Amino acid sequence: MKKLYKSNHNKMIDGVCGGIAEYFGIDPTLVRLGWAAFCAIGGSGFLAYIIAAVIIPRNPEI
Repeated sequence: MKKLYKSNHNKMIDGVCGGIAEYFGIDPTLVRLGWAAFCAIGGSGFLAYIIAAVIIPRNPEI
């Protein structure tokens, strides 16, 4: 079973977008652009990122 983790490799701030990209098998840049658009449109993307950074665990594999 696949699990969602924060990325240890594709990380800019805390690895949330990189972890989502690794989970879905897509380019992390696309996830980051989508997240930036989400922040620009409603402004709630920033709060969602903070919540995701707290909830999603770090990948135990180094």
